[in-house]
Amino acid sequence: MNLDYLWHGFAVALTPTNLLIGFVGAFLGTLIGALPAIGPINGIALLLPIAYTMGLPPESTMILLAGIYCGAEYGGRISSILLNVPGDAGAVMTALDGHPLAKQGRAGEALAISGLASFFGGTVGTIGLALFAPALAALAIGFGPAEYFVLMVFAFATLGSMVGSDPVKTLVGCTLGLMLATVGLDPTSGAYRYTFDEPELGDGIEFVVLVIGLFSISEAINILEHQSKGGEILKVAGRSLARLDDIRRCVWTAVRSSVIGFVVGVLPGTGASVASAISYMTEKRLNDRDGTFGKGDVRGLAAPEAANNATAAGAFVPMLTLGVPGSGTTAVMLGALMLYNIQPGPQLLTERPEIVGGLVASMFIGNLILLALNLPMVKIFARVLTLPNWILVPSILVLSVVGVYSTHSSVLSVLIMLGIGVVGWMLRKLDFEMAPIILGFVLGKVMEVNLRNALAISGGELSILWSSTISQVLWVMALTVAVAPWFLARRMKRLRAVEAKAESAGLPED
Repeated sequence: MNLDYLWHGFAVALTPTNLLIGFVGAFLGTLIGALPAIGPINGIALLLPIAYTMGLPPESTMILLAGIYCGAEYGGRISSILLNVPGDAGAVMTALDGHPLAKQGRAGEALAISGLASFFGGTVGTIGLALFAPALAALAIGFGPAEYFVLMVFAFATLGSMVGSDPVKTLVGCTLGLMLATVGLDPTSGAYRYTFDEPELGDGIEFVVLVIGLFSISEAINILEHQSKGGEILKVAGRSLARLDDIRRCVWTAVRSSVIGFVVGVLPGTGASVASAISYMTEKRLNDRDGTFGKGDVRGLAAPEAANNATAAGAFVPMLTLGVPGSGTTAVMLGALMLYNIQPGPQLLTERPEIVGGLVASMFIGNLILLALNLPMVKIFARVLTLPNWILVPSILVLSVVGVYSTHSSVLSVLIMLGIGVVGWMLRKLDFEMAPIILGFVLGKVMEVNLRNALAISGGELSILWSSTISQVLWVMALTVAVAPWFLARRMKRLRAVEAKAESAGLPED
């Protein structure tokens, strides 16, 4: 395997100018990721014209944008853990166990564990990018609309045991998300659906509006209702380093989640939200024997964080080797390359090794920079919990309103966000989890578009959904995931019955 491009890339990335650019990108990315509603796409879109105007060479611009992208994946966990307000779509799953850990007085530990998991996932993903980009790009070519639809079916099949103890409420939440995803213009016929003659709803409900409403606004109302002060949480435990025992428990979780995240990242159009959901569900099925996931289990925190950062690296594979963006963020970065009259594709590696090699090398260096930036700042981040409610709640509301309005310049979007927040608060009081709603919304859109496209290709023949080997494998996995819990539950019930009978007869359980 020829890695000459990578050594050339380290020579590019380790120049003083590019090291400084990488540091600035990582720092800005962390701040951007921590602020709800901004996210890496908006951050890159804002800074790209500045970088181009400054006359930076293309390799330096890509290093800057990659630093922002990876830094935002790190930063998204901060508000997610401390305030239960995900900074971006990929951080939704982080809140499930990260915020309960903060409420237990372990905010510093949670931030440290997530930082280490992010570093591990980012490093594994970057190694995968360096070693397996050509082969995995060939795999991504095999995924057409039908395969993507079945992949979404598999994701929905795993939702039943993802969060919460009530599968019915999980299913209801997922259905609500699917219903919200249908608002707006029909992707095939062009008809308006559920817009109530409101032109601004033609594009549907924006993800930022939904996620900030469900998490940020409902959390602010919840804080006001319970009047609990963050300072009391922080006084319980001021530790800011991860426990060695927790790190050991998370090692294999991080390994599995990093691999899942990288592979999902390679598939165009999936992204961190899908990767974090699949990795979290996988770990929950493998390790949640005591029902601790969703209540502050460190493995439930490490899984999505490792997956998110591995996905960021994986998303570069189709962009660099095929010219197909693997995510919305890499779509903007693809535009950045074209701004410099550079066409990504199979020849990019040989024609412009300084760009590909510099980008990959900068991601190795950037992960070290992000770890060095984030771990010492754990105590500073955790001090957010010491803010009194009269500062914390208005700050959350102001950030939410300003974030949504600055993104969409729409009063209606702000009103919808507030309405969703009130509904989310009511659902919380009924013990509904928010994550199934978000995942139903995100996956539902991808699912519908790919189903329509697949049927258009086949002329309406449903057989296209199981005609390829990839589709068949995914169908088997979906059925296995759906049936396995029922089978295991029956088996456990029989074992308990045998044990109870043996105890009543005074016989040993064996």
